[in-house]
Amino acid sequence: MQMETEMEKVLHMNGGVGQYSYANNSLVQRAAAIKAKPILEESIQEVYHALKPKCLMMADMGCSSGPNALFVVSEVVNIIEEVCKSLNNEPPQFGVFFNDLPGNDFNTLF
Repeated sequence: MQMETEMEKVLHMNGGVGQYSYANNSLVQRAAAIKAKPILEESIQEVYHALKPKCLMMADMGCSSGPNALFVVSEVVNIIEEVCKSLNNEPPQFGVFFNDLPGNDFNTLF
């Protein structure tokens, strides 16, 4: 059994889908993501217009488990698809990488 580092003890999430799990207690984080949406939308539009990529790769370096994990990714995809539709362009292919502390529970991601 691997020993937890001090950082992992401090930065862990309550795994699973129980009453005290991160997946069921992350409304503050979701509200912050919703509040940041206009900034995200502007930034993503600028990147798309500048690069017009055929493939767009995203990395979530501190991703959550549960419903918030895919929330921002789905927002990015929706923004790009709307921009492409307005320009009559095909949307790019998307690739997404999720990464976090080894002890966090990704079973609830999908």
